[in-house]
Amino acid sequence: MALIKLNTRSIPDDAVTPAKVSQNLGRRNLITNGAMQIEQRGAFTISTTGGPEYGGPDRFHMWSYTSSEQVTAEISKSTVGGTPTGFADTYRIDVLTAESSVAAGESLVFAQYIEAQNCQHLEYGTSDAKSVTLSFWIKTSVTGTYCFFLQNSDGDRIQVKEYTVNSADTWEKKIITIPGDASGTINNDNGRGLWCGWVLMAGTDRHGSKDAWRTTGADYATSSQVNAVHNTANNIYITGVQLEVGDTATDFEHRSYGEELVACQRYFEQGIYYRSGSFVPGTASVQTEGWKVTKRAAPTFTFTGGGYIGTTAALVQGTSVDDFRHYPSAGGGVTTSCRYSMTWKAEAEL
Repeated sequence: MALIKLNTRSIPDDAVTPAKVSQNLGRRNLITNGAMQIEQRGAFTISTTGGPEYGGPDRFHMWSYTSSEQVTAEISKSTVGGTPTGFADTYRIDVLTAESSVAAGESLVFAQYIEAQNCQHLEYGTSDAKSVTLSFWIKTSVTGTYCFFLQNSDGDRIQVKEYTVNSADTWEKKIITIPGDASGTINNDNGRGLWCGWVLMAGTDRHGSKDAWRTTGADYATSSQVNAVHNTANNIYITGVQLEVGDTATDFEHRSYGEELVACQRYFEQGIYYRSGSFVPGTASVQTEGWKVTKRAAPTFTFTGGGYIGTTAALVQGTSVDDFRHYPSAGGGVTTSCRYSMTWKAEAEL
C-alpha cells in the first residue's frame, strides 16, 4: 500500500489577524450614497429656508440660517472639479451669492440624517456606547479650520470636532473619530437618529465647545470655523463619505449603483404615471400604484402636468408606505375612454 505524505508546513503566525479578517467586510457604512452616485432630483439652488433642502446627490441636504444677507449656491452631482482615485462623482457646492460678512445667527451646513433604527448597534445611552469614525474626501477653495458635528436628535446631544484643510483646490482625505455617548439615547424607530453635519460658515451665535458630548444648542461649530462661502469663486466638493463603528477608518465600502438607488428610494422616489380607460368620478374609480420601494413613512405626494384628459375632474390622492391612490373627484361627470398622465414625486425624508 502506498503511503500518502502530508504537508505539515505551518501557517505563519502573522498570516491572519483580526485586523486583516475584518478590514474589508461589507455593510460598514452608516451613510447612504456616500460615493454620490445617485441623483434623482437633479441640480438645484439653495434658497436658505432655515430647513433641510434636498437636491443634487440623494440623501444629503443643505441647511442654512440667514439674517440680513443671503447665501445661494448651486448643488449638483459633478465631476467638474475632478475626483479622488476610486470615485466617479462628487457633491458640488458652487457659491452664487457670497456671504462676506457673517452675521451672528448665520450658518450653512452640508448634512445627512441617519434613520434611528439603523443606529441601534451603537448602544448610545449605555456604558457600551461605541465610537464611530468618519472619513471623507474634500476639495475646497478656502483653507483653514472646518467643523463637523454629530447630533443625536432623540437624546438632544451633540459633539463638535475640528479638522483642517491644508491646501486650496486640492483633494484631501479627512478622518475623524467620535466616542460613543453613554448619556444619550437613540429611539428604535423610523425617525431621526443621528445628524451628520459639515459646517461651511457659522456666526458667533453658532459657536460652542468641541471634543465632548453636550446638550444640543444652536452652536454647531467653534470660533475657529472658516467662512467657505465668502466669494462667488468658491467651490466645495465632497465625496467618499463613510461613517463606521470603531476608531479606525477602513477602505471605502463601494456599493453597486442599484443597491444605492434602492436605499435612496426609501426616502425619495419619482416617476411618470399613465393610464387609459373609462373612469367614473368618485372613490369607485380609485387607481392604485405601488412604490418601487417601501417608504420610511407615508410620503408627501406632489405631481405636475397631470390631469384626466377629456374631463374637468380634479385629482384627489392618498399615500401609504406602499402605494399612492387617485381618482376623479365627484362633479367631473362620467367620462369614457379617458386618458390620465402625471409626473410625480414622493418625499419621505427624515
